[in-house]
Amino acid sequence: MTIRLMVSDVDGTLVDQDKQLTPATIAAVKQLRDAGIAFTVISARPMSGIQPLLEPLELDEDVGAFNGGIVFRRDGTIVSRHTIAEHVARGVIDMAAGAQVDTWVFADDQWFATDGDGPHTASERVSSNQEPVVRPDFDDLLARADKITFVSDDEDHLRALYDQTHGRYGEQATIAQSQTYYLDVTALEANKGDGVAALAKSNGVDLADTAVIGDQRNDLPMLTRAGLAIAMGNAPDDVKAVARNVTRANDEDGVAHAIETIILPTLETTT
Repeated sequence: MTIRLMVSDVDGTLVDQDKQLTPATIAAVKQLRDAGIAFTVISARPMSGIQPLLEPLELDEDVGAFNGGIVFRRDGTIVSRHTIAEHVARGVIDMAAGAQVDTWVFADDQWFATDGDGPHTASERVSSNQEPVVRPDFDDLLARADKITFVSDDEDHLRALYDQTHGRYGEQATIAQSQTYYLDVTALEANKGDGVAALAKSNGVDLADTAVIGDQRNDLPMLTRAGLAIAMGNAPDDVKAVARNVTRANDEDGVAHAIETIILPTLETTT
C-alpha cells in the first residue's frame, strides 16, 4: 500500500478537547506533506468552522464541510453543494416537534438555533466560529438547509429520535450521530463515504491509496471505504472494530501519532 492522501475528521480527532490544533499536529501534517502525501479534512462542521484551521495547516486541498455536503477551497470557492431535500427537512423537524431536544439549522452559511444558551451552544460557537441566530421557527430555511442537528444529553432519547427519523428518511438523507449528544441530518450525498471519495478524486488519488482517521459513527462511511482506516483512541469500540489501526486519543496528539507511526512508515515499505 502506498498512501498518497490522508483525510481527517476534525472534532474528537484533529483538534483536542479544547477544539484547538496542537503544535505537534501542525508539525506532523507538515512532515506528511514534506514526504509527498496530501492532507485534507472532512467534518460535520460548517465552512465557517473549518476555515480557521486551513491557514495554520497550510491546507490548499479541497475540504469537506457538513460531512461532504459542501466541498470547498481555502479561498472560499465552493466546488459542490448538496442540501437536504425540503420534504425531508420538514419531515424531521415535524418528527422532533415536542421532543426534548434543541434544534439547530444551518443554512445560508449561518447557524440558527432554538436556544442560544443550551448545554452545547458554547462548544458549537467554537466549532462553527459564529454566533447562533436564535429563533423559534425555521420554516423559511427548510428548502435550502445544509444540516439540521438535534441536541440532547439524554442518549436514549436521542437514539429513539434517530431510530424514528432514520426509519422514515434513512434512504433519502444521511442521518447519523456525530457525537452522542448530536443527531445530524444532511443530504443523502452528504456522508463521509461519498465525501472522501470526492476528496480523493479531486486530488487525483485512488481510494485504495487514501488513509482516513476518525472517532465517531458518522465517520464509519469513510472508514469502511478508504484503503487505510485509522480510529482514534477515544473512539467507541464499534468504530475501532472497523479500523485497521487505532491511534492515541485526540488529547494525546492521536493524529500526529498516526502520521508518525502508521502513515509515514508505509513509505519506507515501498522504497
